Amino acid sequence: MKEIRNILGWLGMAEEQSIIHDSQKHVEETYKTVTYFSEAVQAFMRGDVGAKAAAIENVRKSEHEADVLRSKMINELSEGLLLPPDREDLMHFVKTLDKIADWTNGAARILGFIEERPPESILKNIVTATELIFTAISKLREGIQSLTQNDLKKALRDCEDVDRLEHDADDQKKTLIEAIIHARLEPTSLLLCYELAEYLEGVTDKIEDAADFIKVVAIKAK
Repeated sequence: MKEIRNILGWLGMAEEQSIIHDSQKHVEETYKTVTYFSEAVQAFMRGDVGAKAAAIENVRKSEHEADVLRSKMINELSEGLLLPPDREDLMHFVKTLDKIADWTNGAARILGFIEERPPESILKNIVTATELIFTAISKLREGIQSLTQNDLKKALRDCEDVDRLEHDADDQKKTLIEAIIHARLEPTSLLLCYELAEYLEGVTDKIEDAADFIKVVAIKAK
């Protein structure tokens, strides 16, 4: 029936509907994690050490809340009546959502270790990479909302936007690393900035992985 041609209609079972409901909560919490990280980067740009530390702590707390939701969903999947491949697909989706928050928290930890203000060329590229992450998680959030509202075309467009943003993040990582290589940094700062570049690009990778699941569901629900 056309009126149930959405993710809940495709999944069908109460257990699966509960998982998707919790997944939406998880995405919202992950969205908060990325938002707090963006605040930490902005504070770093301003040289506001206190605000930076507070935002990084908020990232940690938000990641913990996302982890609690992940554990709840894993338990529901383990104890529910779902059969493969639905259980395996949803388990992968849940773990992917958790990795987004986990990698964002990892990026925040690295940012916390960077005490010396790097050159503007590096700071500018860190901000750009962070903006790509925030836009990508926003599109993933919209994609899930579109899917549950039966707007499959919008959900697919949102996922395509995430794919594009992930490619942009790959290019941005290259640009950031080039800026790091050409800057005169102390060894510790060099290492930390390079690791941060890896983590920033890694977050968008995880967001794309989650969007791929949404894309598959939207296609199956047609």
